[in-house]
Amino acid sequence: MTVLTITALTLREASRRKVLRALAVLTLVLLGLSAWGFSRLTAVDPELGELTSGEGRLVASLLLNLVMFGLSLIAALGTAFLAGPTLAGEVDSGMSLAMLARPVRRSTVLLGKWLGLVVFGSGFVAVAGSAQILVVRWTVGYSPPSPVAGLALLAAETVVLLTLGLLLSSVVSTMASGIVAVGLFCATWIAGVVGGIGETLGNEGVAAVGTVSRILLPTDGLWHGAMNAFQDPSALSSFGVDAAAFPFLGEAPLTAVYLGWAALWVAMVWGLTALSFVRRDV
Repeated sequence: MTVLTITALTLREASRRKVLRALAVLTLVLLGLSAWGFSRLTAVDPELGELTSGEGRLVASLLLNLVMFGLSLIAALGTAFLAGPTLAGEVDSGMSLAMLARPVRRSTVLLGKWLGLVVFGSGFVAVAGSAQILVVRWTVGYSPPSPVAGLALLAAETVVLLTLGLLLSSVVSTMASGIVAVGLFCATWIAGVVGGIGETLGNEGVAAVGTVSRILLPTDGLWHGAMNAFQDPSALSSFGVDAAAFPFLGEAPLTAVYLGWAALWVAMVWGLTALSFVRRDV
């Protein structure tokens, strides 16, 4: 019951922060721009609106992946800057003293806050992502083959980043934890693009950059799985051997082994956060 209470309090606190309003504005702007862009796409070629050709489905799926990347970036910014105040902000302001003075374990407090952020981040991805899919279906008639799986992987990507943000907020300041988390998110994505180019060129050393980065921080690996779920099945055959170098194509569905690693990564980082939080002076 204590964990659920802290989860509810975390959700209530997150809903009151200015970050939520910023997320809402950015999401509405993204949805509006994407709706206008897709509508202009159909205006150029009427056949594209009915998606009767492979080219139409290809363009629509690639643009959907591009827009979904924007959505994942918004989610990354929001969760990173929400996770920071959850620990570092409350400790620095003294707010955590009121809760930790009670007979409640710090690990329990951390679990409740983490679950609250998971619900918040996953809910945002589900609502905003579903709205984007409806926009694309309404404007050009394209429906991704596995929308639920794609949204679930985007939510998992958010969970990975907010867990990292909590770990960072347990050792550095609120602002620094958010900046570092978003910086690592972007760096991992760039490393994935570099690795894809290396794979296309047959350079094993450069290709390993992407592989290693997806192991150290699974956000880019989960993102590639989400793209594969959103894109049209014909996209890979259209690009051929150059598919790996294109940053908005997912080459294959994620394996159970990688999904297991992502779950283990979250568990290990959460454990490190709990250890750091327990030892921290408040």
